[in-house]
Amino acid sequence: MTEPAGQGTGPVPILMYHAISDAPAPATRGLSVAPAAFAGQMALLADRGFTPLGTTALAGAWREGRPLPRRPVLITFDDGYEGVHRHALPVLKGLGFPATLFVSTGWLRGTHEVPGAAPDTMLDWDQVRELRAAGVEVGGHSHTHPQLDQLGDERIRCEVLRCREILRGELGAPPLSFAYPYGYSSRRVRDAVRSAGFTSALAVGNALADRGRQGPYALARVTVRRSTGTGEFERLVEGRAIARNFAKDRALTQGYALVRRARRCLRKVHEASV
Repeated sequence: MTEPAGQGTGPVPILMYHAISDAPAPATRGLSVAPAAFAGQMALLADRGFTPLGTTALAGAWREGRPLPRRPVLITFDDGYEGVHRHALPVLKGLGFPATLFVSTGWLRGTHEVPGAAPDTMLDWDQVRELRAAGVEVGGHSHTHPQLDQLGDERIRCEVLRCREILRGELGAPPLSFAYPYGYSSRRVRDAVRSAGFTSALAVGNALADRGRQGPYALARVTVRRSTGTGEFERLVEGRAIARNFAKDRALTQGYALVRRARRCLRKVHEASV
């Protein structure tokens, strides 16, 4: 980190979780975390004097130039897995920690569900409301969890706006924060998210969030996996050796970026010929 973690003025670790489960589905296992491991990680944050924030609180403080609390950290969950309510919520409540849940509205159980789309057992809307009442910020994560940057402009708008309107209808207020599915975005995607009324958005990047290097619609996060041990987790939140820990991920991302760029070019050629 460029400044001591205790000052609350330097880069901030934003932790990205997915499923919290002892027995996740095969499709989600690698990005899942066991409940006991999650409880241990939250206890480590408390022991080290970190102060969890919500996503909108961090973005607002940076936008308005307000100081952050000592050793700020964000705890975020993507997609909307049921284990966030079953396993993570009791731990968060016990420690008084806020967090942010980014939901893909078409994956949640209930009226808006897209049959067969979700990869594991998901939250229902009553559980989402309970999470929010307990201090968990609820943000958008698209409706059906596509790679938004691979879509045409109209589909991007539909995915973002439908997610936001469903959340407004179910929770009584529009969400302010957004997380890009798979972490993928582009100028078109960021413009759509901004135009829809979201005030901040999170990517992945496996780096610390830095207001001096990233805009409010491209804040970086670090991935917490099933394989993340205690020592590695401590290094992540302390901002140490992140580049080394995620070196393989960065190499794969760079290679896949070339493939994705080619796909976008082909899509544009196809659209122009129609």
